[in-house]
Amino acid sequence: MQELMLKPTIFKYDTVKEFVDEFKPGKGDLVITNEYIYNPYFGQMNLECDVIFQEKYGAGEPSDDMVEAMYKDIKGEHKRVIAIGGGTVIDISKLFALRTVSPVLDLYDGKIPPVKNKELILIPTTCGTGSEVTNISILALNSRGTKKGLAVDQMYADTAVLIPELLEGLPFGVFATSSIDALIHAIESSLSPKGNETTRLLGYQAISMILNGYKEIAEKGKEARIALLSQFLMASNYAGIAFANAGCAAVHAMSYPLGATYHVAHGESNYAMFTGVMKNYMELKTDGEIAVLNKFIAHILGCDEKDVYEELEKLLNVIIQKKTLHEYGMKESEIEEFADSVLENQQRLLANNFVPLDRDRLIKIYRELY
Repeated sequence: MQELMLKPTIFKYDTVKEFVDEFKPGKGDLVITNEYIYNPYFGQMNLECDVIFQEKYGAGEPSDDMVEAMYKDIKGEHKRVIAIGGGTVIDISKLFALRTVSPVLDLYDGKIPPVKNKELILIPTTCGTGSEVTNISILALNSRGTKKGLAVDQMYADTAVLIPELLEGLPFGVFATSSIDALIHAIESSLSPKGNETTRLLGYQAISMILNGYKEIAEKGKEARIALLSQFLMASNYAGIAFANAGCAAVHAMSYPLGATYHVAHGESNYAMFTGVMKNYMELKTDGEIAVLNKFIAHILGCDEKDVYEELEKLLNVIIQKKTLHEYGMKESEIEEFADSVLENQQRLLANNFVPLDRDRLIKIYRELY
C-alpha cells in the first residue's frame, strides 16, 4: 500500500536573489505572475523570460474564461513554465505546462488527454493553497456556475520553491484566508479514509504550526505574523503534501457552489462551511480519527474536548470573522440547488469524507449555516 507520493523536488531560499542565481530564469521561460509581485522583486533583474500578468485577465478565483483569454495571448515555444503567485496563478500555470490547454472545458471533462511537455516550477506567494505540491488545478466553470478540479499526475510540478521573502507584502486579509485554507487542508486530509500515518504526521504538524501561530497573533496583534511567515509557509506546504495524498472532503466540496456563485475567496468560503461540517461528522460518529483530532486541537487550545469547535471558532474569528451564508447573498431557495450541485460535481471530494454525507445531510448543513 502506497504511503506517500511527493513528485516535486522542494527548494527553500530566504531571498528571491538566491532563487534567480540558481535557477537562472531567461529565454525559453514563461513566467506567469502578478505585476505587484514581479516588479518589486524581479523587475530590476532584467530577466529575458516572457512574462504574463494574470490580473490583466480578471480578478479573483481562476476561471475557464481567464484561462482561454490567457491562452490566446501566449505566443511562442517555452521549455519551462515558472509560476510566482497565489492559488490562482499556480492553478492556471499547471495547465500551461500541458501541450493542449484549449478548449479548457474539454480538458476538465476528460475529452482532451493531459500531456505535459514543459518543465513546471511553482513558487507560492501565499501560505495557504499548498498547490505547489499537488496535481490539482481548480477552476470556476462560469458557464456551469460551479468549480471543478482536474487532478492528474501530469500537473505535478517538477520543482516547488519556497521563498518566505515573497510573503512579506501579503495583506492580512489574504494571509488570513489562505492560512485558514491550509488549516482545513490539514484537518480534512487527517480525517480522510485515504490518510495514513505519514499524511497524518504532516497534517497534525501543520495544524499545530498554524494554530500556535494564530494564538501568537491573537495575543500580540496582526503584525506578529511577519515573524511567522516562514512557519506558515512550511505549514501550508506540509498540509499540501498531506492533502495531495489523502484528499480534501466535504468542507471543500460544499464551499465550491458558494465561492463560484458569490465570488467568495476560497479560504473564506471553506471557513464558512468548516465547523458546520465537523459538528455533523460528530453527530454521526464520535470515535475514530475525529476523536484523536479533537483531543489534539483541544490540547493546543487548552480547552475541553467537548468545547473544541466553539473554542476553535473563537480563535479563528480573531483572524477572520465568520459569516452566515445569507450574509454572502445566498438565498434560502439555493440550499437544495447547492446540495445537488455538490452531489453532481464533487464526488472526487465527497469520497474522502470522514463519514458519508447524503443529500439530506448536505441540506441540513447548509440550512444550519444559512
